[in-house]
Amino acid sequence: MARAPGEIEALIALMARLPGLGPRSARRAVLHLLKKRTLVMEPLAQAMARVAQTARDCRVCGNISDDDLCPICADPARGRGVICVVEDVSDLWALERAGGFSGRYHVLGGTLSALDSVGPEALRIPDLVDRIAGESVSEVILALNATVEGQTTAHYIAEALAPSGVSVSTLGRGVPMGGELDYLDDGTIAAALAARRQI
Repeated sequence: MARAPGEIEALIALMARLPGLGPRSARRAVLHLLKKRTLVMEPLAQAMARVAQTARDCRVCGNISDDDLCPICADPARGRGVICVVEDVSDLWALERAGGFSGRYHVLGGTLSALDSVGPEALRIPDLVDRIAGESVSEVILALNATVEGQTTAHYIAEALAPSGVSVSTLGRGVPMGGELDYLDDGTIAAALAARRQI
C-alpha cells in the first residue's frame, strides 16, 4: 500500500486524534484540504494559529474566550441571580444553542471520578463556592450529564453549597440516563432546563 509523504502522514495522524475522526476519516479530510489548499487549508491554518495564540479561559466562568471575560459574563443583560453549572464548555455551548437560559454559567472542567483520581480540587468546585459567597445568587442549576460521575458530582456540589442557603436544582429528566448534553437536540435541552427540580 502506497504511503503519503512523511509530513502529510504526520498531519493525518494529528487529525486522527480529533473527536469523531479515525484514521480513514482523517486521511479523507487531509486529502480534501490538500485539494483546496488556497481556499480552505491556508485560511484554516491561519485561523488555528490565531486561536492558539488568543484563546483563554474566562476568569469568571471558565468558558473559552479571547478576552479575560467571555461575552456571556461581560453581558450586563444576562441575569446574575442564576448560575448554571456544566461539566465542559461543549455543554455550555449546547445550552446556549437551545436558547432557553438567560443567566450565567460555571464550567467545572469535568466530573468527580475515583477511578481517574479526579477529586474536587481538580475541578472548579471551590471557585463555584467562592462565586456563590461573593455574588447575589438565588439559584444554582446543576446541568451535569446524566451519568454516574455526573450525578456523584451533582450531589457533592449540592452538599458543598448547602451552608450558603442557595437553591440548588438539576435538569429535568428530559436528559436520558447516560446522555451527554453535547449530543442532545435543542428541544430536549430546552425542555430539560424548563423542567429542572430541587435536589
